[in-house]
Amino acid sequence: MYPYEIIFGMDLYSILMAVGVILCMVFIRLQSDWRGLRARLQNLFLFNAIAAVVLGYGGAVLLQAFYNYMAKGKFEIVNSTGSTFYGGLIGGTAMFIIIYFVAGRFLYPDGYHARHFRTVSDLAPAAITVAHGFGRLGCLMAGCCYGAKCDAWYCVEMVNLGYKVVPVQLFEALFLFGLSAVLLILFKKGKKYEMPIYMMTYAIWRFVAELMRNDYRGATVVDFLTPSQFISVLLLAGGLILLGIELYVDGKKR
Repeated sequence: MYPYEIIFGMDLYSILMAVGVILCMVFIRLQSDWRGLRARLQNLFLFNAIAAVVLGYGGAVLLQAFYNYMAKGKFEIVNSTGSTFYGGLIGGTAMFIIIYFVAGRFLYPDGYHARHFRTVSDLAPAAITVAHGFGRLGCLMAGCCYGAKCDAWYCVEMVNLGYKVVPVQLFEALFLFGLSAVLLILFKKGKKYEMPIYMMTYAIWRFVAELMRNDYRGATVVDFLTPSQFISVLLLAGGLILLGIELYVDGKKR
């Protein structure tokens, strides 16, 4: 909607992305302190979150390039669609887990970090959805990740396209903020299973949201699914498996 420079060479996309990351870090600090995690583990959590964002971006770019290869037979990065959230989520999560357990082993030889990984993994989804929600607002401003062409009252005009589209970015941002609030309430009440709830809920939303989108995103091994729908199916399956594992572990403790 407004892909123009605002200040210091930054547009609204960059500004909203930065706001999302900053709020995510503040969120982590406040909630991990509320839960009573040791200061060093909080610092590890924050450092790890920053590393996950930076390194996860590489995963976002690489996965999109793979989608392009599957569609065109050429491994390339397209400027307007150069990254994908799922790539960032997969890459960032992998790096987070590796750094957490490797660094935690040196910081806490007694295994404190391992014993509290469940708390960290329960808190992480609420923080992720905050950053992701602002990121989607950034996408709306940049004119990427747009929806199908439409003329309804709720549609918005993309200046880079020259016509109105379904504001799927806005819809997703609202969904993510709502999901973050629900996950935070569950966390505050001492509930469990926030990670599998996030994985399954977002997977279902994203699968449906893809039906409203109309931007090029490449292809995968399943022709009748968009790349994000394919990953959503895998994410939903992963969430169900993780939920089963956590329920089994909790049942053994009783």
